[in-house]
Amino acid sequence: MGSFNTPVLPSIIVLVQRGSKVLLARPYHFPAGLYSVIAGFVEPGETLEEAVEREVGEEVGIMITDIRYFGSQPWPFPHSLMIGFTAHHAGGELSIDNDEIEDAGWFIPDNLPKIPGEISIARKLIDWFLEGQGVPPP
Repeated sequence: MGSFNTPVLPSIIVLVQRGSKVLLARPYHFPAGLYSVIAGFVEPGETLEEAVEREVGEEVGIMITDIRYFGSQPWPFPHSLMIGFTAHHAGGELSIDNDEIEDAGWFIPDNLPKIPGEISIARKLIDWFLEGQGVPPP
């Protein structure tokens, strides 16, 4: 068990879908070719849902709706709790924040880039999406 004196930083992670497509992004700090769903830290005074909307807006410039809780996962970098959500595209075209994101796009289930490993909540979100599309997880 960890120390009770170590603060836990809440982070959100969200899978955004647009019909049969999923939004995946590639931050600069990721290994080459790896894409994932949008994630970020919750700011003081912000609800989890507000953090989801803000992060998506800041990183890829779109609006979302139908934000739903998915699950959570402890994450050690740094002492975080990843709180997962799903959402649907509500408007806007992708406009990437070049300070954080190298690339982002809408992907169809049978043409995904390299995605995170099975242990991560990011992969659990992507697998959930793929199962809902009638496509087996990769």
